[in-house]
Amino acid sequence: MSELIIKNLHVSIGEKEILKGLNLTIRSGEIHAIMGPNGTGKSTLAYTLMGHPNYIVTAGEVTFNGENILEMEADERSRLGLFLAFQYPVAIPGVTVANFLRSAINARRRAKNPEDKGISIPDFRKMLKEKMELLKMDASFAGRYLNDGFSGGEKKRAEILQMAALKPAIAILDETDSGLDIDALRIVSEGVNTLSGPDLGVLVITHYQRLLNYIKPQFVHIMMNGRIVESGGPDLALHLEEQGYDWVREKYDDVPAGQELAS
Repeated sequence: MSELIIKNLHVSIGEKEILKGLNLTIRSGEIHAIMGPNGTGKSTLAYTLMGHPNYIVTAGEVTFNGENILEMEADERSRLGLFLAFQYPVAIPGVTVANFLRSAINARRRAKNPEDKGISIPDFRKMLKEKMELLKMDASFAGRYLNDGFSGGEKKRAEILQMAALKPAIAILDETDSGLDIDALRIVSEGVNTLSGPDLGVLVITHYQRLLNYIKPQFVHIMMNGRIVESGGPDLALHLEEQGYDWVREKYDDVPAGQELAS
Protein backbone atom coordinates (compact mmCIF):
# COMPACT_ATOMS: atom_id res chain seq x y z
CA MET A 1 0.00 0.00 0.00
CA SER A 2 1.24 3.48 -0.91
CA GLU A 3 0.86 6.34 1.55
CA LEU A 4 1.30 10.10 1.13
CA ILE A 5 1.56 11.91 4.47
CA ILE A 6 1.49 15.71 4.74
CA LYS A 7 2.27 17.19 8.17
CA ASN A 8 2.04 20.86 9.20
CA LEU A 9 2.87 22.06 5.67
CA HIS A 10 3.62 25.76 5.28
CA VAL A 11 4.24 27.13 1.77
CA SER A 12 4.97 30.64 0.50
CA ILE A 13 5.08 32.31 -2.89
CA GLY A 14 7.48 35.24 -2.63
CA GLU A 15 6.69 36.98 0.64
CA LYS A 16 3.12 35.66 0.86
CA GLU A 17 2.33 32.55 2.91
CA ILE A 18 -0.35 30.44 1.21
CA LEU A 19 -0.41 27.13 3.09
CA LYS A 20 -0.45 27.56 6.85
CA GLY A 21 -0.14 24.22 8.58
CA LEU A 22 -1.89 21.71 6.32
CA ASN A 23 -2.27 18.07 7.40
CA LEU A 24 -3.52 15.25 5.18
CA THR A 25 -2.90 11.53 4.60
CA ILE A 26 -3.85 9.72 1.38
CA ARG A 27 -3.50 5.96 0.89
CA SER A 28 -3.89 3.78 -2.16
CA GLY A 29 -7.47 2.71 -2.70
CA GLU A 30 -8.81 5.99 -1.26
CA ILE A 31 -10.44 8.91 -3.04
CA HIS A 32 -10.17 12.27 -1.26
CA ALA A 33 -11.78 15.52 -2.35
CA ILE A 34 -10.59 18.97 -1.30
CA MET A 35 -13.06 21.83 -1.67
CA GLY A 36 -12.77 25.49 -0.81
CA PRO A 37 -13.21 29.05 -2.09
CA ASN A 38 -10.75 30.69 -4.50
CA GLY A 39 -7.45 31.68 -2.91
CA THR A 40 -7.47 29.11 -0.12
CA GLY A 41 -4.40 27.25 -1.44
CA LYS A 42 -5.88 24.23 -3.20
CA SER A 43 -3.78 24.51 -6.37
CA THR A 44 -0.78 25.60 -4.29
CA LEU A 45 -0.99 22.26 -2.52
CA ALA A 46 -1.04 20.38 -5.85
CA TYR A 47 1.96 22.23 -7.28
CA THR A 48 3.91 21.96 -4.04
CA LEU A 49 3.41 18.20 -3.94
CA MET A 50 4.80 17.91 -7.47
CA GLY A 51 7.80 20.18 -6.80
CA HIS A 52 7.03 23.42 -8.65
CA PRO A 53 10.06 25.66 -7.94
CA ASN A 54 8.00 28.83 -7.32
CA TYR A 55 6.38 27.31 -4.23
CA ILE A 56 8.70 27.47 -1.23
CA VAL A 57 8.16 25.12 1.69
CA THR A 58 8.98 26.99 4.89
CA ALA A 59 7.91 24.34 7.41
CA GLY A 60 6.43 20.87 7.68
CA GLU A 61 7.09 17.61 5.87
CA VAL A 62 5.72 15.47 3.07
CA THR A 63 6.61 11.79 2.87
CA PHE A 64 5.64 9.25 0.25
CA ASN A 65 6.07 5.63 1.30
CA GLY A 66 8.44 6.84 3.99
CA GLU A 67 10.62 8.97 1.71
CA ASN A 68 10.95 12.75 2.08
CA ILE A 69 9.81 14.04 -1.31
CA LEU A 70 10.48 17.71 -0.51
CA GLU A 71 14.15 17.12 -1.30
CA MET A 72 13.31 15.59 -4.71
CA GLU A 73 12.96 17.19 -8.14
CA ALA A 74 9.62 16.98 -9.94
CA ASP A 75 10.74 14.13 -12.22
CA GLU A 76 11.92 12.11 -9.21
CA ARG A 77 8.52 12.51 -7.56
CA SER A 78 6.84 11.39 -10.76
CA ARG A 79 8.99 8.28 -11.02
CA LEU A 80 8.22 7.51 -7.38
CA GLY A 81 4.53 7.30 -8.31
CA LEU A 82 2.99 10.79 -8.03
CA PHE A 83 0.92 12.23 -10.89
CA LEU A 84 -0.65 15.64 -11.45
CA ALA A 85 -3.48 16.33 -13.90
CA PHE A 86 -3.28 20.06 -14.58
CA GLN A 87 -6.16 22.50 -14.40
CA TYR A 88 -4.97 24.09 -17.67
CA PRO A 89 -2.92 21.57 -19.71
CA VAL A 90 -0.60 23.24 -22.21
CA ALA A 91 -0.51 22.50 -25.94
CA ILE A 92 2.59 20.93 -27.48
CA PRO A 93 2.32 21.42 -31.26
CA GLY A 94 4.29 18.92 -33.32
CA VAL A 95 4.30 16.20 -30.64
CA THR A 96 1.58 13.58 -30.96
CA VAL A 97 -0.20 12.12 -27.95
CA ALA A 98 1.35 8.74 -28.74
CA ASN A 99 4.92 10.07 -29.04
CA PHE A 100 4.54 12.06 -25.84
CA LEU A 101 3.36 9.02 -23.90
CA ARG A 102 6.07 6.74 -25.29
CA SER A 103 8.74 9.32 -24.41
CA ALA A 104 7.37 9.63 -20.86
CA ILE A 105 7.32 5.87 -20.36
CA ASN A 106 10.84 5.46 -21.74
CA ALA A 107 12.17 8.30 -19.57
CA ARG A 108 10.89 6.49 -16.48
CA ARG A 109 12.37 3.19 -17.57
CA ARG A 110 15.79 4.68 -18.35
CA ALA A 111 15.88 6.54 -15.03
CA LYS A 112 15.61 3.17 -13.31
CA ASN A 113 18.02 1.46 -15.70
CA PRO A 114 20.23 3.54 -18.04
CA GLU A 115 20.74 0.44 -20.19
CA ASP A 116 17.01 0.05 -20.82
CA LYS A 117 16.27 0.51 -24.53
CA GLY A 118 12.70 1.55 -23.87
CA ILE A 119 9.37 -0.03 -24.64
CA SER A 120 9.23 -1.56 -28.11
CA ILE A 121 6.91 0.01 -30.66
CA PRO A 122 4.70 -3.12 -30.92
CA ASP A 123 4.40 -3.38 -27.12
CA PHE A 124 3.66 0.32 -26.82
CA ARG A 125 0.98 0.20 -29.50
CA LYS A 126 -0.67 -2.77 -27.81
CA MET A 127 -0.62 -1.02 -24.41
CA LEU A 128 -1.94 2.25 -25.84
CA LYS A 129 -4.74 0.48 -27.69
CA GLU A 130 -5.78 -1.31 -24.50
CA LYS A 131 -5.78 1.91 -22.44
CA MET A 132 -7.73 3.87 -25.06
CA GLU A 133 -10.32 1.12 -25.34
CA LEU A 134 -10.58 1.02 -21.56
CA LEU A 135 -11.25 4.77 -21.55
CA LYS A 136 -13.56 4.54 -24.61
CA MET A 137 -11.33 6.82 -26.70
CA ASP A 138 -11.18 6.83 -30.49
CA ALA A 139 -7.89 5.50 -31.85
CA SER A 140 -7.37 8.65 -33.95
CA PHE A 141 -6.82 10.63 -30.73
CA ALA A 142 -3.32 9.15 -30.39
CA GLY A 143 -2.16 10.73 -33.65
CA ARG A 144 -3.18 14.29 -32.77
CA TYR A 145 -0.72 16.88 -31.45
CA LEU A 146 -0.95 17.00 -27.66
CA ASN A 147 -3.64 19.50 -26.56
CA ASP A 148 -3.21 21.45 -29.84
CA GLY A 149 -6.70 22.54 -30.83
CA PHE A 150 -8.23 20.25 -28.20
CA SER A 151 -11.50 21.16 -26.55
CA GLY A 152 -11.52 21.46 -22.76
CA GLY A 153 -12.90 17.95 -22.47
CA GLU A 154 -10.31 16.51 -24.86
CA LYS A 155 -7.48 18.08 -22.86
CA LYS A 156 -8.74 16.51 -19.67
CA ARG A 157 -9.22 13.13 -21.38
CA ALA A 158 -5.60 13.32 -22.55
CA GLU A 159 -4.58 13.82 -18.91
CA ILE A 160 -6.55 10.74 -17.87
CA LEU A 161 -4.92 8.74 -20.69
CA GLN A 162 -1.51 9.80 -19.36
CA MET A 163 -2.56 8.61 -15.92
CA ALA A 164 -3.62 5.26 -17.39
CA ALA A 165 -0.32 4.81 -19.25
CA LEU A 166 1.98 5.89 -16.40
CA LYS A 167 0.07 4.01 -13.67
CA PRO A 168 0.85 6.27 -10.68
CA ALA A 169 0.27 5.27 -7.06
CA ILE A 170 -1.21 8.68 -6.11
CA ALA A 171 -2.97 10.92 -8.66
CA ILE A 172 -3.74 14.59 -7.97
CA LEU A 173 -6.52 16.06 -10.12
CA ASP A 174 -6.34 19.86 -9.94
CA GLU A 175 -9.83 21.18 -10.80
CA THR A 176 -10.14 18.67 -13.62
CA ASP A 177 -13.78 19.78 -14.01
CA SER A 178 -12.74 23.35 -14.89
CA GLY A 179 -14.25 24.47 -18.19
CA LEU A 180 -16.11 21.21 -18.87
CA ASP A 181 -19.72 20.91 -20.00
CA ILE A 182 -21.83 18.20 -18.43
CA ASP A 183 -21.12 15.60 -21.15
CA ALA A 184 -17.35 16.13 -21.00
CA LEU A 185 -17.49 16.03 -17.20
CA ARG A 186 -19.24 12.68 -17.29
CA ILE A 187 -16.76 11.22 -19.79
CA VAL A 188 -13.71 12.36 -17.83
CA SER A 189 -15.20 11.15 -14.56
CA GLU A 190 -15.91 7.75 -16.06
CA GLY A 191 -12.24 7.56 -17.03
CA VAL A 192 -11.13 8.31 -13.48
CA ASN A 193 -13.57 5.77 -12.07
CA THR A 194 -12.33 3.14 -14.51
CA LEU A 195 -8.75 3.60 -13.30
CA SER A 196 -9.63 3.77 -9.60
CA GLY A 197 -8.92 0.71 -7.49
CA PRO A 198 -6.86 -0.71 -4.64
CA ASP A 199 -3.53 0.35 -6.20
CA LEU A 200 -4.44 4.00 -6.83
CA GLY A 201 -5.05 6.83 -4.40
CA VAL A 202 -6.77 9.94 -5.78
CA LEU A 203 -6.89 13.53 -4.57
CA VAL A 204 -9.61 15.52 -6.35
CA ILE A 205 -9.39 19.31 -6.02
CA THR A 206 -12.63 21.02 -6.99
CA HIS A 207 -14.96 23.94 -6.30
CA TYR A 208 -18.14 22.10 -7.12
CA GLN A 209 -20.26 19.23 -5.86
CA ARG A 210 -21.22 18.34 -9.45
CA LEU A 211 -17.90 16.55 -10.05
CA LEU A 212 -18.44 14.50 -6.91
CA ASN A 213 -21.72 13.26 -8.31
CA TYR A 214 -19.57 11.22 -10.71
CA ILE A 215 -16.30 10.64 -8.85
CA LYS A 216 -17.37 9.33 -5.44
CA PRO A 217 -14.90 10.25 -2.66
CA GLN A 218 -14.79 8.47 0.67
CA PHE A 219 -13.28 11.57 2.28
CA VAL A 220 -14.16 15.25 1.75
CA HIS A 221 -12.03 18.08 3.16
CA ILE A 222 -12.68 21.83 3.28
CA MET A 223 -9.75 24.22 2.91
CA MET A 224 -9.88 27.69 4.38
CA ASN A 225 -7.04 30.15 4.91
CA GLY A 226 -4.35 27.71 3.80
CA ARG A 227 -5.28 24.68 5.86
CA ILE A 228 -7.87 21.94 6.13
CA VAL A 229 -10.48 23.06 8.62
CA GLU A 230 -13.15 20.39 8.26
CA SER A 231 -13.15 16.75 7.14
CA GLY A 232 -15.95 14.26 6.68
CA GLY A 233 -17.65 11.94 4.25
CA PRO A 234 -19.59 12.64 1.03
CA ASP A 235 -22.38 14.35 3.00
CA LEU A 236 -19.99 17.22 3.75
CA ALA A 237 -19.89 18.14 0.04
CA LEU A 238 -23.68 18.07 -0.13
CA HIS A 239 -23.84 20.35 2.91
CA LEU A 240 -21.50 22.81 1.15
CA GLU A 241 -23.69 22.74 -1.95
CA GLU A 242 -26.71 23.70 0.17
CA GLN A 243 -25.12 26.13 2.63
CA GLY A 244 -22.04 27.57 0.89
CA TYR A 245 -18.90 28.46 2.86
CA ASP A 246 -20.21 31.12 5.24
CA TRP A 247 -20.77 28.63 8.06
CA VAL A 248 -17.16 27.48 7.70
CA ARG A 249 -15.84 31.05 7.87
CA GLU A 250 -17.95 31.80 10.93
CA LYS A 251 -16.76 28.64 12.64
CA TYR A 252 -13.04 28.94 11.97
CA ASP A 253 -12.06 32.56 11.26
CA ASP A 254 -10.83 33.08 14.82
CA VAL A 255 -8.78 29.87 15.08
CA PRO A 256 -4.99 30.42 14.92
CA ALA A 257 -3.31 29.32 11.69
CA GLY A 258 -1.64 25.92 11.92
CA GLN A 259 -3.90 24.60 14.68
CA GLU A 260 -5.33 21.13 13.87
CA LEU A 261 -9.00 21.60 13.01
CA ALA A 262 -10.08 18.56 11.01
CA SER A 263 -12.82 16.61 12.71
